[in-house]
Amino acid sequence: MVGPGRPQFVLFGSSIVQISYQIGGWGAILADLYARKADIVLRGYSGWNSRLALQVLDQVFPKDAAIQPSLVIVYFGGNDSMKPHPSGLGAHVPLPEYVENMKKIAVHLKCLSEKTRLIFLSSPPVNEAKIREYFGNAFDDQARTNELCGIYSEALVELCGLLDVKVINLWTAIQQRDDWETACLQDGIHLSSEGSKIVVKEILKVLKEAVWEPSLYWMSMPAEFSEDSPHYTVGRNG
Repeated sequence: MVGPGRPQFVLFGSSIVQISYQIGGWGAILADLYARKADIVLRGYSGWNSRLALQVLDQVFPKDAAIQPSLVIVYFGGNDSMKPHPSGLGAHVPLPEYVENMKKIAVHLKCLSEKTRLIFLSSPPVNEAKIREYFGNAFDDQARTNELCGIYSEALVELCGLLDVKVINLWTAIQQRDDWETACLQDGIHLSSEGSKIVVKEILKVLKEAVWEPSLYWMSMPAEFSEDSPHYTVGRNG
């Protein structure tokens, strides 16, 4: 463990999380904003669904860990919402099971500590035409549709309301932008830098408005050590 201890913010999810440290990605933006204030810890697993996440939950978030995260941001749903593959081996998870899986994840994370806060992210929209353009017919047998992403998003929002968990409906938030189909997605599925800006904006809105003690909003958190170096004022000849 590297000291001094800072609050840990864990990003837990599938590829939307795994690639969030790309230049302009939402994880990278958060890491920059929270420099000297919190450690942004990435636990992203490309291609995963809520079923796989549930299987490793105790390993990723052990209840007996000496230090528990201050915030966990959870994203699963896009892969779950894919249509079933004829072989039965695809990422699809039926909607009732998805809801139950996300409930179990929330309950587990809530039990980590009294100070562990949660934000769930719903599935962002997808651009079906761009997916075909980018991936060809690779997803023909397990198609992603924007309609199904919306259905799974609404189910997650409803669940979080029942569990009193903060949730961001990315499916709705991203589609507020008129050019979202081309501006907010790299390949029809994954977020571009413009899409990532929307994710960060929505996360910061939740953190700013949440009545949490201590506050986890970046402007309300203390910086580690003095903000300015005394050497900044040393001139070229100093």
